[in-house]
Amino acid sequence: MTLEILTPERKLFSGEVYGVQMPGISGSFEVLDKHAPLVSALKAGRVKVLRDRQNHSDSYDIQGGFVEVLNNKVTVLVEGATAVE
Repeated sequence: MTLEILTPERKLFSGEVYGVQMPGISGSFEVLDKHAPLVSALKAGRVKVLRDRQNHSDSYDIQGGFVEVLNNKVTVLVEGATAVE
């Protein structure tokens, strides 16, 4: 599936991924390939990008925002984010 993480200033991530874990306002959740359509608010926390099945991942600390899942594309819109080393 395709993932994009966007802030008002720039595009933080864009590419094909295995899944993504996000901090929803009611608790953390994960989106995998061919997930049903979804729109959710996100609270401040950590987004974990699962690049493949071998546990290669990237993480971003976000300040809150929204996520949309539609047609195997995940778009994460956040107020601010920083990459975690």
